[in-house]
Amino acid sequence: MPATSTAGAKTSRKATAPRTAGTTRKAAAAKAVPRTEPVDLPAPAGKKGKGLEKRAEKEKLAKVKPPKIKLVRDSFTMPETEYAVLGEVKKECLKAGIAVKKSELLRVGVSLVRKLDINALANLVAALPVLKAGRPKKDK
Repeated sequence: MPATSTAGAKTSRKATAPRTAGTTRKAAAAKAVPRTEPVDLPAPAGKKGKGLEKRAEKEKLAKVKPPKIKLVRDSFTMPETEYAVLGEVKKECLKAGIAVKKSELLRVGVSLVRKLDINALANLVAALPVLKAGRPKKDK
């Protein structure tokens, strides 16, 4: 229903001038700043794009990631004297400026065992003291 003019009644519509394409903010902004496509500038004459090649090589190396190695958590039983050797070797490494963890020492041992021939490994295993299987009992 159109609003009629009655005494004391307010109309719901404000009187505004009709808008044209040239009066909107978006249209004014579009006219003021024309959009252009990015332009590739040539490399300076002395460098011949060496920096761009190095950057591209670094990006390729960053994209080629080695596959993640799955970590396995396990527990071992060993005599206290052998466990103390791990602590001693760790202290010696720290004195020499090498930060090392016990797990890293065990991994070094595994890599050294891998290099042994089977006869030498059999002799070393035979020389180990026999341990009971399972977890040790807690002292009370």
